Amino acid sequence: MLALLVVVVGAGTWTAVAAGGGGEAAVRRTDRVMEMPGARIDTSFFVAGEDAGRRPAVLLAHGFGGSKDDVRAQAEGLARDGYAVLTWSSRGFGRSTGRIGLNDPAYEVKDVSRLIDWLARQPQVRLDGPGDPRVGVTGASYGGAVSLLAAGHDRRVDAIAPEITYWNLADALMPGGVFKKLWAGIFFSSGGGCARFEADLCALYDRVAVSGTPTAADRALLERRSPSAVADRIDVPALIVQGQTDSLFPLGQADAMAQALRRNGAPVAVDWSAGGHDGGDQETDRTQARVASWFDRYLKQDKGADVGPAFRVSRTGGIDSTDGAAQLRAATADRYPGLGGDPVRVPLAGGPQTFANPAGGSPPSISAVPGLGGGLGAFATGASGGGPGGGEGSDGEGPGGGSGSGAGSGGGDESGAGDGSGGGGGTGAASGPAAAGLGFSFDFPGQYAQFVSAPLGHALRITGAPSVRLRVASSTGRAVLFGKVYDVAPGGGQQVLPSQLVAPVRVDGARGGKTVDVALPAVDHQIAAGHRLRVVFAATDLGYASPAEPAAYRVSLAGGGITVPTDPALTAAAAPLPWWVWGLPLAGLAAAAALLLTGRRRSAAPPPLPELADVPLRITGLTKRYARSADRYAVRDLSFRAEKGHVLGLLGPNGAGKTTTLRMLMGLITPDAGEIRVFGHAVRPGAPVLSRVGAFVEGAGFLPHLTGRANLELYWRATGRPAEDAHLDEALEIAGLGDALSRAVRTYSQGMRQRLAIAQAMLGLPELLILDEPTNGLDPPQIRAMRDVMTRYAAGGRTVIVSSHLLSEVEQTCTHLVVMHRGRLVQAGPVTEITGSGDTLLVGVAGEVPASAVEHVAALAGVASAVRADGGLLVRLDGATTNALLAEVLGLGLPLTGVGPHRRLEDAFLTLISAGAAESTASGPGPVVEGGSA
Repeated sequence: MLALLVVVVGAGTWTAVAAGGGGEAAVRRTDRVMEMPGARIDTSFFVAGEDAGRRPAVLLAHGFGGSKDDVRAQAEGLARDGYAVLTWSSRGFGRSTGRIGLNDPAYEVKDVSRLIDWLARQPQVRLDGPGDPRVGVTGASYGGAVSLLAAGHDRRVDAIAPEITYWNLADALMPGGVFKKLWAGIFFSSGGGCARFEADLCALYDRVAVSGTPTAADRALLERRSPSAVADRIDVPALIVQGQTDSLFPLGQADAMAQALRRNGAPVAVDWSAGGHDGGDQETDRTQARVASWFDRYLKQDKGADVGPAFRVSRTGGIDSTDGAAQLRAATADRYPGLGGDPVRVPLAGGPQTFANPAGGSPPSISAVPGLGGGLGAFATGASGGGPGGGEGSDGEGPGGGSGSGAGSGGGDESGAGDGSGGGGGTGAASGPAAAGLGFSFDFPGQYAQFVSAPLGHALRITGAPSVRLRVASSTGRAVLFGKVYDVAPGGGQQVLPSQLVAPVRVDGARGGKTVDVALPAVDHQIAAGHRLRVVFAATDLGYASPAEPAAYRVSLAGGGITVPTDPALTAAAAPLPWWVWGLPLAGLAAAAALLLTGRRRSAAPPPLPELADVPLRITGLTKRYARSADRYAVRDLSFRAEKGHVLGLLGPNGAGKTTTLRMLMGLITPDAGEIRVFGHAVRPGAPVLSRVGAFVEGAGFLPHLTGRANLELYWRATGRPAEDAHLDEALEIAGLGDALSRAVRTYSQGMRQRLAIAQAMLGLPELLILDEPTNGLDPPQIRAMRDVMTRYAAGGRTVIVSSHLLSEVEQTCTHLVVMHRGRLVQAGPVTEITGSGDTLLVGVAGEVPASAVEHVAALAGVASAVRADGGLLVRLDGATTNALLAEVLGLGLPLTGVGPHRRLEDAFLTLISAGAAESTASGPGPVVEGGSA
């Protein structure tokens, strides 16, 4: 039935009046719940100026996991601009009922058509004909897709403005035939769990999440719900806003959208904003103003409305040194060139290289972690590797290669250090805002091939998707690769993965070798003169599903170089003069005057607490926010403690506040609130109790011509403490450096340097040892050795606190965990307690489980799924109890060997930070950042 039945909420519809300030018209809001087939849809209708007559209408959709309340402010603004605005909570969200169909044309899209029917009957709405209102549709992400779908399914839609959304959902979640497992998991968890979705979508997710390989039928199911399915029917003016910091819906989705709509003859403008699903500056005010101008032109028919350029790109125009915020400026052109642009060929060096796809795809390389990648991760760590020319199986050897770690710290918290000898290689860290394109990334040695350019003779601006032709061979006949392009600074100490983006590609029929053309991630990024391009093809990536079976890949260049798209037609506006050019001198004078007049007083340290004399660390209510960040906290209300013998892992994504916490613990920076007690003594800069603490936080610098032992002896003499207090031999025995101590440090590998640095931190055998990323840049054997170092040190009754991104190592090394997200404590406790709280059980069975038994268990009430696994049966519960499950399994006559929770730390970590992000968003405004930059 097409006619809508409006259900009265309570005794009737109700209204709210919002008075606009500064003479603005008051906005009247009317809330209604409308009956749709199979659902009740919660709506709000906004108008301003009741006597203004009929006006165009705008349907304003919300993002996935949200509701109509998320877009209320924008709706009120559009209403004041002279539009009748209707918002609604989509099926399964907010107070609307029904199952989530991912914009199913049979449900969510038809709901939009019924809302248009309702608009046509409202006296405030302008009509183009009977039952045909003048209407535009806009929204971001999930709401952006429904605006496209509405235009394709309902001819009454007159203009659209989709933002940061998808064109083909199958391509977005299964790019190149590779399953984007983390983002897909977030979709289903943020939607309230699989049971909240349509049954066929739930079944698809369960199937692909287990197999890791989508089928043609899986893709077809998602494509039917995609705007691309109605590409030939979308011919209305479209403003396409897509985020550059977006590993979910990257720029390629907007490009496909723009190309299809232009073929239909529709006016199209493309806007690459700075933010996206991974964070960054969302430019909300600017993009909403442009949407309003777009509708002014194409709904109000105001020919004087400024709809902006055909192509606009937001670029970083520098960094505000006071708060780390990226300054944005626009680059514009009167045409959109697509992702191919004007190509420039850059030669690459590097011979054929053989590397491994590890069993189970673990440990994986890291690029973008959903919602945390280039956006909220405020700092960058370069991946390990060397310069060009590495031959078969190479890992950084060859011309310009060199070894070691690149030093670098741009004022942030996740710093790397080392001498960075040689060029093009090593690990490093570069601090800086996400909007400048920085974030954490890591490639495991032995799991990737790399090809590196010579230093560029002049600056090169990439605008679009670079491409490379490869020859790929696989021992199993198929390969899954993840392509990425790094910007490597001279010396190799700092390298940036623009927007943390990778391009997955599946290669079948590759046993004897196959030539493929690979489109790398689309970005807008400036490569400075003297920098190199480093193209990496990794076998794994944390965000995607890799083949579980081990394989050997052999990759070589088939074209000799990389094709880089540029767009010379883009002209950039001049960056505004920073305020500090004139403000700093005045501020300096004011500060000097204040110091002369008032002086500075040092606060007295509180007395020690005897009851904590045996407690290595207690942190209570710790809070820190940086200058000019009134509502943005690096650490907020953090409390935890560490006991003797613990190896405590401080875990969290970039920007979680880990390094800020460690700096406060070391007395390097002062908290705004709360306290830190070490063995009962309050920590202050220079506090005597810090002599009982050893730390490896900022990285150690060594004199390369001296031996390892000489470096340590020189360091200890600099402390002014007696030589016998150093316990040098004991620290060195724990570090396990052996005969290397008598060699010059310049001959050390990265792993040996790391162990020497930790031996330096252990001098004096401090009772509390703090290690920040101790395994950074190490290969697997070196990581294992480092794990043994930490375990042996804590075995003597001392305490180790380690901050790390390597979840598998944390799981094997640490006894206890503190999980942080956006400056807050998410969970603390023993590792076994945190990892063992999942809803998945491993039922141990001797021998292979028969297929009939698997089918029987999977069909049980309260069981979501059951699959074979190493050592037995992996069962995901959905209401059933463990006892009931065991009774059924015993009834099948299977020889049980045990039962227990099955949950890796990686799963637990991602679940915790997802929950922490939701709680943080609900608890207060403003992002929480580390290091004072967002």
